[in-house]
Amino acid sequence: MELGRLEYLQALVTEFQVTDSPEAKEQVLANLANFAYDPKNYEYLRQLQVLDLFLDMLTEDNETLVEFAIGGLCNLCLDKTNKEYILEANGVEPIINCLSSSNEETVVSAVTTLMFLTTPQSRHQTTALPVVECMLRFSLSANRRLSNLASLFLEDYCTPPQVEEARNLSRHTAVGIPLPKD
Repeated sequence: MELGRLEYLQALVTEFQVTDSPEAKEQVLANLANFAYDPKNYEYLRQLQVLDLFLDMLTEDNETLVEFAIGGLCNLCLDKTNKEYILEANGVEPIINCLSSSNEETVVSAVTTLMFLTTPQSRHQTTALPVVECMLRFSLSANRRLSNLASLFLEDYCTPPQVEEARNLSRHTAVGIPLPKD
């Protein structure tokens, strides 16, 4: 049975690599992200380099691929080995870039992934000033899911001085000021 699982996951990865259909790629990546939820699959997914596949997809123009890739990473990064791999592969920056997505699921998964990736060693990256500023904006969102998650991030992962510095910077920027009309 276990060999069958590996073979099936290998078939999914191969299908993703050989298909030219954007819809098929989306479907396969969604399936891989779902399999990433089960700890029984972690070793197989590492062996098949699915973490790299997810990381690579974070920079795609296809927002659906990005959504499924960040969802897969979010599922995988609870595992210590996967977390270390993502951090060592410089995965934090592309994950942070997902915070600017217009897709709510992508943003929620990115915030959650940053929470899961925060360690004493990675905290300087996951709670960098631009991230904290972003979380302050999200905490004011009308979207309760996003505002609650951002508030939790600020309370549990950031220090009060970090939050204060971000608040002070936000007060001195032109964000929200309309541009002059021609």
